Amino acid sequence: MKNYNSFSEIKSDLDSGSTTCVALVNSYVQNIQANKNLNIFLEVFEHSALEKAKLVDEKIKSKTAGKLAGMVIALKDNLCYKGHKVSASSKILEGFESLYNATVVERLLAEDAILIGRCNCDEFAMGSSNENSAYGNVLNPLDINRVPGGSSGGSAAAVAANMCIAALGTDTGGSIRQPASFCGVVGYKPSYGRVSRYGAIAYASSFDQIGPLTKTIEDAALIMEVIAGKDEYDSTASSKPVSAYSKELKNIPAKLRIAYIRDCLENEGLNPEIKIRISEIISKLKAAGHTVEAVDFPFLDYLVPTYYVLTTAEASSNLARFDGIGFGYRSKNATDLESTYKKSRTEGFGAEVKRRIMLGTFVLSSGYYDAYYSKGQKVRRIIQNKTNEILERYDFILLPTTPGTAFEFGQKGADPIAMYLEDIFTVQANITGLPAISLPMGKHSNGLPFGVQVIGKNFADAEVFAFSDYLMKTC
Repeated sequence: MKNYNSFSEIKSDLDSGSTTCVALVNSYVQNIQANKNLNIFLEVFEHSALEKAKLVDEKIKSKTAGKLAGMVIALKDNLCYKGHKVSASSKILEGFESLYNATVVERLLAEDAILIGRCNCDEFAMGSSNENSAYGNVLNPLDINRVPGGSSGGSAAAVAANMCIAALGTDTGGSIRQPASFCGVVGYKPSYGRVSRYGAIAYASSFDQIGPLTKTIEDAALIMEVIAGKDEYDSTASSKPVSAYSKELKNIPAKLRIAYIRDCLENEGLNPEIKIRISEIISKLKAAGHTVEAVDFPFLDYLVPTYYVLTTAEASSNLARFDGIGFGYRSKNATDLESTYKKSRTEGFGAEVKRRIMLGTFVLSSGYYDAYYSKGQKVRRIIQNKTNEILERYDFILLPTTPGTAFEFGQKGADPIAMYLEDIFTVQANITGLPAISLPMGKHSNGLPFGVQVIGKNFADAEVFAFSDYLMKTC
Protein backbone atom coordinates (compact mmCIF):
# COMPACT_ATOMS: atom_id res chain seq x y z
CA MET A 1 0.00 0.00 0.00
CA LYS A 2 1.25 3.49 -0.79
CA ASN A 3 2.48 5.97 1.80
CA TYR A 4 -0.05 8.75 2.17
CA ASN A 5 1.10 12.32 2.69
CA SER A 6 -2.26 13.85 3.57
CA PHE A 7 -5.72 12.94 4.75
CA SER A 8 -7.17 14.35 1.52
CA GLU A 9 -5.29 11.62 -0.40
CA ILE A 10 -6.80 8.99 1.90
CA LYS A 11 -10.29 10.43 1.50
CA SER A 12 -9.92 10.43 -2.27
CA ASP A 13 -8.97 6.73 -2.29
CA LEU A 14 -11.73 5.85 0.16
CA ASP A 15 -14.30 7.69 -1.97
CA SER A 16 -13.11 5.98 -5.15
CA GLY A 17 -13.17 2.58 -3.48
CA SER A 18 -9.48 1.92 -4.16
CA THR A 19 -8.91 1.35 -0.45
CA THR A 20 -10.87 0.79 2.76
CA CYS A 21 -10.37 1.74 6.39
CA VAL A 22 -9.67 -1.90 7.24
CA ALA A 23 -6.98 -2.03 4.54
CA LEU A 24 -5.50 1.23 5.87
CA VAL A 25 -5.30 -0.08 9.43
CA ASN A 26 -3.76 -3.37 8.30
CA SER A 27 -1.18 -1.48 6.26
CA TYR A 28 -0.20 0.77 9.15
CA VAL A 29 -0.04 -2.19 11.56
CA GLN A 30 2.26 -4.03 9.13
CA ASN A 31 4.50 -0.98 8.90
CA ILE A 32 4.62 -0.68 12.70
CA GLN A 33 5.55 -4.36 13.03
CA ALA A 34 8.19 -4.10 10.28
CA ASN A 35 9.85 -1.20 12.11
CA LYS A 36 9.62 -2.42 15.70
CA ASN A 37 13.28 -1.58 16.18
CA LEU A 38 12.36 2.13 16.24
CA ASN A 39 10.50 1.53 19.54
CA ILE A 40 7.83 4.07 18.59
CA PHE A 41 4.72 2.25 19.81
CA LEU A 42 4.37 0.88 23.33
CA GLU A 43 1.12 -0.78 22.30
CA VAL A 44 -0.77 -1.21 19.03
CA PHE A 45 -4.56 -1.16 19.39
CA GLU A 46 -4.94 -3.61 16.52
CA HIS A 47 -8.19 -5.23 17.66
CA SER A 48 -10.10 -2.03 18.56
CA ALA A 49 -8.68 -0.20 15.52
CA LEU A 50 -9.89 -2.91 13.13
CA GLU A 51 -13.32 -3.01 14.81
CA LYS A 52 -13.58 0.77 14.43
CA ALA A 53 -12.34 0.55 10.82
CA LYS A 54 -15.09 -1.95 9.91
CA LEU A 55 -17.69 0.34 11.46
CA VAL A 56 -16.34 3.40 9.62
CA ASP A 57 -16.30 1.52 6.31
CA GLU A 58 -20.00 0.83 6.78
CA LYS A 59 -20.64 4.48 7.62
CA ILE A 60 -18.77 5.60 4.48
CA LYS A 61 -20.96 3.31 2.37
CA SER A 62 -24.12 4.71 3.96
CA LYS A 63 -22.76 8.28 3.75
CA THR A 64 -23.11 8.85 7.51
CA ALA A 65 -19.38 9.03 8.31
CA GLY A 66 -17.81 11.81 10.37
CA LYS A 67 -15.31 14.37 9.08
CA LEU A 68 -12.30 12.28 10.22
CA ALA A 69 -13.49 8.98 8.72
CA GLY A 70 -10.40 7.07 7.62
CA MET A 71 -7.93 9.23 9.57
CA VAL A 72 -5.65 6.83 11.46
CA ILE A 73 -4.25 8.60 14.52
CA ALA A 74 -1.71 7.62 17.17
CA LEU A 75 -1.91 8.83 20.77
CA LYS A 76 0.92 9.94 23.00
CA ASP A 77 1.13 7.62 26.00
CA ASN A 78 -0.23 10.22 28.40
CA LEU A 79 -3.72 10.51 26.85
CA CYS A 80 -6.47 8.34 28.30
CA TYR A 81 -8.43 5.95 26.06
CA LYS A 82 -11.08 3.95 27.88
CA GLY A 83 -10.32 0.23 28.12
CA HIS A 84 -6.74 0.74 26.94
CA LYS A 85 -3.51 1.04 28.89
CA VAL A 86 -1.85 4.39 29.53
CA SER A 87 1.43 4.78 31.41
CA ALA A 88 3.03 8.16 30.59
CA SER A 89 5.96 5.88 29.69
CA SER A 90 6.61 5.37 33.39
CA LYS A 91 7.07 2.24 35.45
CA ILE A 92 4.90 3.79 38.16
CA LEU A 93 1.82 3.40 35.93
CA GLU A 94 2.78 -0.01 34.60
CA GLY A 95 -0.32 -2.07 33.78
CA PHE A 96 -2.78 0.76 34.45
CA GLU A 97 -5.86 0.76 32.21
CA SER A 98 -7.85 3.94 31.65
CA LEU A 99 -11.41 4.05 32.99
CA TYR A 100 -12.52 6.90 30.73
CA ASN A 101 -11.72 8.76 27.51
CA ALA A 102 -9.82 12.01 27.39
CA THR A 103 -12.03 14.71 25.88
CA VAL A 104 -9.81 14.86 22.78
CA VAL A 105 -10.14 11.08 22.36
CA GLU A 106 -13.91 11.28 22.76
CA ARG A 107 -14.12 13.96 20.08
CA LEU A 108 -11.85 12.12 17.64
CA LEU A 109 -13.88 8.93 17.97
CA ALA A 110 -17.14 10.84 17.53
CA GLU A 111 -15.89 12.03 14.12
CA ASP A 112 -14.83 8.47 13.15
CA ALA A 113 -11.06 8.77 13.58
CA ILE A 114 -9.35 5.40 14.09
CA LEU A 115 -6.89 5.21 17.00
CA ILE A 116 -4.01 2.88 16.14
CA GLY A 117 -1.94 2.80 19.34
CA ARG A 118 -0.05 4.63 22.06
CA CYS A 119 3.35 6.14 21.38
CA ASN A 120 6.43 6.09 23.56
CA CYS A 121 7.43 9.42 25.10
CA ASP A 122 9.68 10.91 27.73
CA GLU A 123 8.43 9.80 31.15
CA PHE A 124 5.58 12.07 32.27
CA ALA A 125 6.41 14.25 29.25
CA MET A 126 9.66 15.41 30.88
CA GLY A 127 12.40 15.61 28.30
CA SER A 128 13.62 16.96 24.99
CA SER A 129 15.03 13.80 23.43
CA ASN A 130 12.85 10.78 24.26
CA GLU A 131 15.75 9.29 26.23
CA ASN A 132 13.79 9.38 29.51
CA SER A 133 11.17 6.70 28.81
CA ALA A 134 11.06 3.71 31.16
CA TYR A 135 10.61 1.61 28.01
CA GLY A 136 13.71 2.64 26.09
CA ASN A 137 14.61 5.28 23.53
CA VAL A 138 12.54 6.06 20.46
CA LEU A 139 14.81 6.11 17.41
CA ASN A 140 14.50 8.87 14.83
CA PRO A 141 13.26 7.16 11.64
CA LEU A 142 15.35 9.60 9.55
CA ASP A 143 18.57 8.58 11.33
CA ILE A 144 18.43 5.85 13.96
CA ASN A 145 21.57 7.16 15.68
CA ARG A 146 19.80 10.39 16.56
CA VAL A 147 17.01 11.38 18.93
CA PRO A 148 13.50 12.10 17.60
CA GLY A 149 13.06 14.96 20.09
CA GLY A 150 10.81 15.03 23.08
CA SER A 151 8.70 14.60 24.87
CA SER A 152 6.27 13.69 22.05
CA GLY A 153 9.06 11.98 20.14
CA GLY A 154 7.10 8.80 19.55
CA SER A 155 4.16 10.73 18.10
CA ALA A 156 6.39 12.74 15.73
CA ALA A 157 8.36 9.64 14.70
CA ALA A 158 5.13 7.69 14.04
CA VAL A 159 3.98 10.31 11.53
CA ALA A 160 7.42 10.63 9.93
CA ALA A 161 7.73 6.82 9.60
CA ASN A 162 4.28 6.44 7.96
CA MET A 163 2.85 4.45 10.86
CA CYS A 164 -0.23 6.72 10.92
CA ILE A 165 -1.36 9.83 9.08
CA ALA A 166 -1.47 11.95 12.27
CA ALA A 167 -0.75 11.80 15.98
CA LEU A 168 -1.61 13.70 19.13
CA GLY A 169 1.04 14.95 21.49
CA THR A 170 1.23 17.30 24.45
CA ASP A 171 3.30 20.47 24.60
CA THR A 172 4.44 21.88 27.95
CA GLY A 173 7.59 23.67 26.80
CA GLY A 174 7.98 22.61 23.17
CA SER A 175 7.18 18.91 23.40
CA ILE A 176 5.17 18.90 20.15
CA ARG A 177 7.16 21.47 18.18
CA GLN A 178 10.69 20.30 19.00
CA PRO A 179 10.17 16.66 17.89
CA ALA A 180 8.24 17.96 14.87
CA SER A 181 11.36 19.93 13.95
CA PHE A 182 13.66 16.92 14.42
CA CYS A 183 11.40 14.55 12.46
CA GLY A 184 10.38 16.89 9.64
CA VAL A 185 6.64 17.14 10.33
CA VAL A 186 4.13 19.84 11.30
CA GLY A 187 3.62 20.27 15.06
CA TYR A 188 1.00 22.58 16.55
CA LYS A 189 0.62 23.90 20.10
CA PRO A 190 -2.78 25.60 20.48
CA SER A 191 -3.55 28.67 22.55
CA TYR A 192 -3.75 27.70 26.21
CA GLY A 193 -7.36 26.77 26.95
CA ARG A 194 -8.27 26.13 23.32
CA VAL A 195 -8.16 22.34 23.85
CA SER A 196 -9.43 20.54 26.95
CA ARG A 197 -6.75 18.88 29.08
CA TYR A 198 -9.24 16.45 30.61
CA GLY A 199 -7.77 12.98 30.32
CA ALA A 200 -4.19 14.12 29.74
CA ILE A 201 -1.88 12.97 32.53
CA ALA A 202 -0.65 16.28 33.91
CA TYR A 203 2.93 17.50 34.03
CA ALA A 204 2.47 21.25 34.58
CA SER A 205 -1.17 22.23 34.41
CA SER A 206 -0.80 25.91 33.54
CA PHE A 207 1.52 25.06 30.62
CA ASP A 208 0.25 21.75 29.16
CA GLN A 209 -1.68 21.73 25.88
CA ILE A 210 -2.69 18.88 23.58
CA GLY A 211 -2.10 19.31 19.86
CA PRO A 212 -1.63 17.50 16.54
CA LEU A 213 1.43 16.30 14.62
CA THR A 214 0.77 15.86 10.91
CA LYS A 215 2.35 16.07 7.47
CA THR A 216 0.22 19.01 6.30
CA ILE A 217 -1.20 22.24 7.70
CA GLU A 218 -4.67 21.28 6.51
CA ASP A 219 -4.64 18.03 8.50
CA ALA A 220 -3.48 19.81 11.66
CA ALA A 221 -6.21 22.43 11.20
CA LEU A 222 -8.87 19.75 10.63
CA ILE A 223 -7.91 17.87 13.80
CA MET A 224 -7.96 21.13 15.74
CA GLU A 225 -11.51 21.83 14.51
CA VAL A 226 -12.56 18.57 16.11
CA ILE A 227 -10.68 18.58 19.42
CA ALA A 228 -10.92 22.30 20.32
CA GLY A 229 -13.66 23.96 22.31
CA LYS A 230 -15.45 24.27 25.61
CA ASP A 231 -15.50 21.27 27.94
CA GLU A 232 -17.47 20.87 31.16
CA TYR A 233 -14.70 18.65 32.54
CA ASP A 234 -11.98 21.30 32.22
CA SER A 235 -12.60 24.74 33.69
CA THR A 236 -9.56 26.15 31.84
CA ALA A 237 -11.04 25.21 28.45
CA SER A 238 -12.26 28.38 26.76
CA SER A 239 -15.85 28.85 25.66
CA LYS A 240 -14.77 30.99 22.67
CA PRO A 241 -16.28 29.65 19.41
CA VAL A 242 -14.08 27.29 17.38
CA SER A 243 -13.40 28.38 13.82
CA ALA A 244 -13.51 26.07 10.79
CA TYR A 245 -9.71 26.22 10.71
CA SER A 246 -9.22 23.97 7.68
CA LYS A 247 -11.65 26.02 5.61
CA GLU A 248 -10.08 29.36 6.55
CA LEU A 249 -6.55 28.70 5.31
CA LYS A 250 -6.94 31.20 2.47
CA ASN A 251 -8.11 33.96 4.84
CA ILE A 252 -4.87 35.90 5.00
CA PRO A 253 -4.44 39.68 4.63
CA ALA A 254 -2.57 40.89 1.54
CA LYS A 255 -0.01 42.67 3.72
CA LEU A 256 1.21 41.39 7.05
CA ARG A 257 3.42 42.75 9.79
CA ILE A 258 5.86 40.13 11.04
CA ALA A 259 8.43 40.41 13.79
CA TYR A 260 11.52 38.32 14.30
CA ILE A 261 13.40 38.37 17.56
CA ARG A 262 16.88 39.73 16.96
CA ASP A 263 18.20 37.97 20.07
CA CYS A 264 17.09 34.57 18.68
CA LEU A 265 18.60 34.99 15.23
CA GLU A 266 21.87 36.27 16.69
CA ASN A 267 22.02 33.65 19.44
CA GLU A 268 25.45 32.01 19.45
CA GLY A 269 23.85 28.59 19.99
CA LEU A 270 21.82 28.79 16.76
CA ASN A 271 23.14 26.63 13.93
CA PRO A 272 24.35 28.92 11.08
CA GLU A 273 22.35 27.03 8.44
CA ILE A 274 19.11 27.57 10.37
CA LYS A 275 19.91 31.27 10.61
CA ILE A 276 20.50 31.41 6.84
CA ARG A 277 17.20 29.63 6.11
CA ILE A 278 15.21 32.00 8.32
CA SER A 279 16.96 34.98 6.72
CA GLU A 280 15.89 33.62 3.31
CA ILE A 281 12.28 33.40 4.46
CA ILE A 282 12.44 36.95 5.81
CA SER A 283 13.78 38.19 2.44
CA LYS A 284 11.01 36.39 0.53
CA LEU A 285 8.33 37.84 2.79
CA LYS A 286 9.74 41.34 2.31
CA ALA A 287 9.87 40.81 -1.45
CA ALA A 288 6.18 39.84 -1.35
CA GLY A 289 5.38 43.22 0.21
CA HIS A 290 5.05 42.23 3.86
CA THR A 291 6.65 44.22 6.66
CA VAL A 292 9.24 42.11 8.46
CA GLU A 293 11.21 43.79 11.24
CA ALA A 294 13.64 42.84 13.96
CA VAL A 295 12.48 43.42 17.54
CA ASP A 296 14.33 43.28 20.81
CA PHE A 297 13.33 40.75 23.43
CA PRO A 298 15.70 41.26 26.37
CA PHE A 299 14.35 38.31 28.38
CA LEU A 300 15.61 35.41 26.25
CA ASP A 301 18.01 34.24 28.96
CA TYR A 302 15.18 34.20 31.51
CA LEU A 303 12.81 31.97 29.53
CA VAL A 304 14.27 28.57 30.39
CA PRO A 305 14.91 29.32 34.11
CA THR A 306 11.37 30.71 34.50
CA TYR A 307 9.92 27.69 32.74
CA TYR A 308 11.78 25.17 34.91
CA VAL A 309 11.07 26.93 38.20
CA LEU A 310 7.33 27.01 37.51
CA THR A 311 6.84 23.68 35.74
CA THR A 312 8.79 21.69 38.30
CA ALA A 313 6.74 23.27 41.08
CA GLU A 314 3.54 22.19 39.32
CA ALA A 315 5.00 18.75 38.61
CA SER A 316 5.85 18.28 42.29
CA SER A 317 2.18 18.87 43.11
CA ASN A 318 0.68 16.91 40.19
CA LEU A 319 2.84 13.83 40.67
CA ALA A 320 2.14 13.55 44.39
CA ARG A 321 -0.85 11.32 43.53
CA PHE A 322 1.44 8.54 42.26
CA ASP A 323 2.24 7.04 45.63
CA GLY A 324 1.88 3.27 45.31
CA ILE A 325 -1.40 3.24 47.20
CA GLY A 326 -4.37 3.80 44.87
CA PHE A 327 -3.13 2.46 41.54
CA GLY A 328 -0.05 1.69 39.48
CA TYR A 329 3.28 0.41 40.74
CA ARG A 330 3.74 -0.62 44.36
CA SER A 331 7.14 -1.66 45.69
CA LYS A 332 7.47 -5.29 46.75
CA ASN A 333 10.10 -4.17 49.25
CA ALA A 334 7.71 -2.00 51.26
CA THR A 335 7.03 -3.02 54.87
CA ASP A 336 4.76 -0.23 56.14
CA LEU A 337 2.91 2.86 54.93
CA GLU A 338 5.91 5.18 54.94
CA SER A 339 8.15 2.71 53.11
CA THR A 340 5.36 2.08 50.59
CA TYR A 341 5.40 5.76 49.67
CA LYS A 342 9.16 6.09 49.64
CA LYS A 343 10.08 2.86 47.89
CA SER A 344 7.25 2.93 45.35
CA ARG A 345 8.13 6.44 44.23
CA THR A 346 11.89 5.82 44.36
CA GLU A 347 11.62 2.64 42.28
CA GLY A 348 8.71 3.74 40.09
CA PHE A 349 9.96 7.12 38.84
CA GLY A 350 12.94 7.58 36.53
CA ALA A 351 15.92 9.82 37.22
CA GLU A 352 14.69 12.89 35.30
CA VAL A 353 11.23 12.79 36.88
CA LYS A 354 12.75 12.49 40.35
CA ARG A 355 15.09 15.39 39.56
CA ARG A 356 12.18 17.63 38.60
CA ILE A 357 10.00 16.58 41.54
CA MET A 358 12.84 17.38 43.95
CA LEU A 359 13.55 20.70 42.25
CA GLY A 360 9.85 21.60 42.34
CA THR A 361 9.51 20.60 45.98
CA PHE A 362 12.51 22.79 46.84
CA VAL A 363 11.00 25.72 44.88
CA LEU A 364 7.77 25.41 46.88
CA SER A 365 9.39 24.79 50.25
CA SER A 366 9.14 27.12 53.22
CA GLY A 367 11.72 29.88 53.01
CA TYR A 368 12.23 29.49 49.25
CA TYR A 369 8.68 29.96 47.94
CA ASP A 370 9.01 33.75 47.61
CA ALA A 371 12.57 33.60 46.32
CA TYR A 372 11.77 31.18 43.51
CA TYR A 373 8.10 30.38 42.83
CA SER A 374 6.66 33.85 43.49
CA LYS A 375 9.49 35.51 41.61
CA GLY A 376 9.04 33.03 38.75
CA GLN A 377 5.37 34.03 38.46
CA LYS A 378 6.33 37.71 38.36
CA VAL A 379 8.89 37.08 35.63
CA ARG A 380 6.28 35.06 33.73
CA ARG A 381 4.01 38.10 33.74
CA ILE A 382 6.84 40.34 32.48
CA ILE A 383 7.52 37.87 29.63
CA GLN A 384 3.81 37.73 28.78
CA ASN A 385 3.51 41.52 28.76
CA LYS A 386 6.56 42.00 26.54
CA THR A 387 5.46 39.30 24.07
CA ASN A 388 1.93 40.72 23.88
CA GLU A 389 3.39 44.19 23.40
CA ILE A 390 5.23 42.89 20.31
CA LEU A 391 2.05 41.24 19.03
CA GLU A 392 0.11 44.49 19.41
CA ARG A 393 2.34 45.92 16.68
CA TYR A 394 2.81 42.77 14.59
CA ASP A 395 0.62 39.91 13.38
CA PHE A 396 3.13 37.12 14.06
CA ILE A 397 6.54 36.37 15.51
CA LEU A 398 8.90 34.29 13.35
CA LEU A 399 11.74 32.37 14.99
CA PRO A 400 13.61 29.04 14.92
CA THR A 401 12.00 26.00 16.52
CA THR A 402 15.27 24.46 17.70
CA PRO A 403 18.91 25.63 17.93
CA GLY A 404 20.03 22.74 15.71
CA THR A 405 18.99 19.48 14.09
CA ALA A 406 18.44 16.17 15.89
CA PHE A 407 21.46 15.33 18.02
CA GLU A 408 22.99 11.93 18.68
CA PHE A 409 21.90 9.74 21.58
CA GLY A 410 23.87 10.47 24.74
CA GLN A 411 25.23 13.76 23.40
CA LYS A 412 23.39 15.95 25.92
CA GLY A 413 22.05 13.47 28.48
CA ALA A 414 24.96 13.88 30.89
CA ASP A 415 24.37 17.63 31.15
CA PRO A 416 20.80 18.53 32.20
CA ILE A 417 21.43 22.24 31.54
CA ALA A 418 22.47 21.60 27.93
CA MET A 419 19.35 19.47 27.49
CA TYR A 420 17.10 22.11 29.06
CA LEU A 421 18.51 24.76 26.69
CA GLU A 422 17.10 22.75 23.77
CA ASP A 423 13.80 24.42 24.72
CA ILE A 424 15.13 27.98 24.48
CA PHE A 425 13.03 28.95 21.43
CA THR A 426 9.88 27.00 22.27
CA VAL A 427 9.13 27.77 25.95
CA GLN A 428 8.08 31.37 25.25
CA ALA A 429 4.78 30.21 23.73
CA ASN A 430 4.00 28.06 26.79
CA ILE A 431 4.96 30.73 29.32
CA THR A 432 2.66 33.17 27.52
CA GLY A 433 -0.07 30.67 26.55
CA LEU A 434 0.12 31.72 22.89
CA PRO A 435 -0.46 29.49 19.84
CA ALA A 436 2.70 28.29 18.08
CA ILE A 437 3.57 25.96 15.24
CA SER A 438 6.70 24.28 13.89
CA LEU A 439 6.83 24.05 10.11
CA PRO A 440 9.15 21.59 8.29
CA MET A 441 10.73 24.27 6.08
CA GLY A 442 14.44 23.55 6.40
CA LYS A 443 16.92 20.87 5.45
CA HIS A 444 20.45 20.94 6.81
CA SER A 445 23.55 19.92 4.86
CA ASN A 446 23.73 16.93 7.22
CA GLY A 447 20.54 15.67 5.56
CA LEU A 448 18.31 16.27 8.57
CA PRO A 449 15.24 18.53 8.71
CA PHE A 450 14.63 21.47 10.99
CA GLY A 451 11.58 23.55 11.78
CA VAL A 452 10.68 27.20 11.45
CA GLN A 453 8.38 28.47 14.19
CA VAL A 454 5.49 30.92 14.13
CA ILE A 455 3.89 32.40 17.28
CA GLY A 456 0.52 34.14 16.97
CA LYS A 457 -1.77 36.25 19.12
CA ASN A 458 -3.83 34.64 21.86
CA PHE A 459 -6.67 32.58 20.34
CA ALA A 460 -5.61 33.61 16.83
CA ASP A 461 -5.25 29.91 16.01
CA ALA A 462 -7.06 30.30 12.68
CA GLU A 463 -4.68 33.08 11.63
CA VAL A 464 -1.62 31.01 12.61
CA PHE A 465 -2.83 28.14 10.42
CA ALA A 466 -3.54 30.47 7.49
CA PHE A 467 -0.13 32.18 7.71
CA SER A 468 1.60 28.80 8.10
CA ASP A 469 -0.10 27.49 4.97
CA TYR A 470 0.98 30.63 3.11
CA LEU A 471 4.58 30.26 4.35
CA MET A 472 4.79 26.59 3.36
CA LYS A 473 3.53 27.34 -0.15
CA THR A 474 5.48 30.52 -0.90
CA CYS A 475 8.75 30.33 1.04
